[in-house]
Amino acid sequence: MFYCFSLKWLRKTGTYFLFLIAVVLGLRCFVLPNLFSREHKDIVEKYAKENGLEESLVYAVMFVESRFDENAVSPKNARGLMQISATTGKWGADVLNIENFTEESLFDAETNIKIGCWYLAVLFKQYDNNQDTVIAAYNAGSGNVSKWLGDVKYSSDGINLYEIPFGETDKYVRKVNIVKKIYEFIY
Repeated sequence: MFYCFSLKWLRKTGTYFLFLIAVVLGLRCFVLPNLFSREHKDIVEKYAKENGLEESLVYAVMFVESRFDENAVSPKNARGLMQISATTGKWGADVLNIENFTEESLFDAETNIKIGCWYLAVLFKQYDNNQDTVIAAYNAGSGNVSKWLGDVKYSSDGINLYEIPFGETDKYVRKVNIVKKIYEFIY
């Protein structure tokens, strides 16, 4: 009855390949951009460029951290789009000369993205541009990651983490990398 819509029919008529292309293009053009938006595009472009970051990484961090919820607060009290802690926020505000900074400023999209991008750039410098190590440090803290890099159980070269002892951080690194690739595929 529904023979004309079956995969067998598509293969037989030679339209299987065209059907697959249409599905992939439909996903890329219509479905995925709605699931993986580029909210705060102008702000992300500005601060990603200023800090030498790929926009796809910034979007991936925001997606995984807060799903673009400016008012998100983590169980550890990290705040905003990029889930910045009060300590990192204060440090970033001091370095970046952000006047009248308070913890509540982290709920402001521009302030949060500015500090988040700056912090990612700091981590890239600290960890020799090793993206996976940077992502791990963004989640677990640079103190923990530096300890892991100095332990042969987790790193044989002091640069790459071959094992991440925090399950949450290991999953976080994988999620951010997957979402980053999705952003690169879409945009």
